[in-house]
Amino acid sequence: MRTYDFSPLMRSTVGFDRIEQLFRGLERASAENSYPPYNIIRKDADNYRITMAVAGFEENQIEIVATQNSLKVTGKSSEEKDETEGQQYLHRGLASRSFVQNFELAETIKVVGAAMENGLLHIDLVREIPEELKPRTIEINKDKLIENKAA
Repeated sequence: MRTYDFSPLMRSTVGFDRIEQLFRGLERASAENSYPPYNIIRKDADNYRITMAVAGFEENQIEIVATQNSLKVTGKSSEEKDETEGQQYLHRGLASRSFVQNFELAETIKVVGAAMENGLLHIDLVREIPEELKPRTIEINKDKLIENKAA
């Protein structure tokens, strides 16, 4: 496995402690299996959609779990059920194996909903920036310096 030195990036950043962890996760994700295929769509500046091809799966076979900075989509296969019902496949071109797909989310991205349509799973995301994180103008005080009360 290749390793990368991120120290040149860290010289000019403040508070990006998770960035190396994020890059490691991206490196790991590119090496892992990408089943089922998916698209990530940017609808506008604050709205996104992940569309996954989940043909052969029903809603009750898919679990979507959103945590603070990640999204985990798990599909439980029904292959075992098909075989117990006496079905015999002469050709199986549609993969219906179980899967786990993980996505790293920015701190301001929230999952707002999911729907299935024509074998596609759509997961909608929105960027919600709290007021305290929005840019604000800082007034320059010419008279005196403000003392640091935390010290």
